[in-house]
Amino acid sequence: MRIVYAEKLDRISHDIKQLAHEMQSAIKKAGVALFTSDKKLSQTIIDHDRDLDALEVSVINQCMTLLAQQAPVGTDLRMIVSTIQFASFFERMGDLARHISEAVIRSFPESAIPEQSYTVLQEMRVLVEEIVDCLYTMLDERDISIASTIFEKNVVLSALHKKTYDLATDSSWLGTSQDVINLVLLSRYYERFGDHAVAAAQRMIYIVSGFNPTQMPELTDQD
Repeated sequence: MRIVYAEKLDRISHDIKQLAHEMQSAIKKAGVALFTSDKKLSQTIIDHDRDLDALEVSVINQCMTLLAQQAPVGTDLRMIVSTIQFASFFERMGDLARHISEAVIRSFPESAIPEQSYTVLQEMRVLVEEIVDCLYTMLDERDISIASTIFEKNVVLSALHKKTYDLATDSSWLGTSQDVINLVLLSRYYERFGDHAVAAAQRMIYIVSGFNPTQMPELTDQD
């Protein structure tokens, strides 16, 4: 019975890492599609989002079954409950990649990126891709020391998000109303990637340490 239990835990661990990998890939492809106005790639990301949704459901169902059948405790219980949340975080991040891709298609053949905001959005893109790389490594290695890097990068990401609003409301802004809409939406999508990554990092701290991350001021102050 314990062997079967261990095998089910391993399967859940494998599948949540697969979901994280698929999310990571979708985010990076969405960045490429956005900055090259690649309509075909954007459609591929949109179509693939259904696979992420299905994998999320599978992971959650596996976790719920194990909770009902095995009544795990301690680290196993923290891992299973947190994995349910990981699945939701990663699926939502996949949705954000889809939203970016939809923006590309709406604007095609023109770029969805307003000219004056190219640099700041590129900075946000690079930062988000660094954050999700850190997140995947932390998940794979259970190395909670990586969490501090995610928190620090998210602070910078939030500052860039604010910068886009300042840019759009500055008297020097030359963009159209549609440009403003695109900038606000794209900036918000990238900012939300960071929020979900921070939440996932806090859950990993909880799995490994047993401490409730929402009660750790040095972490929640950066959320």
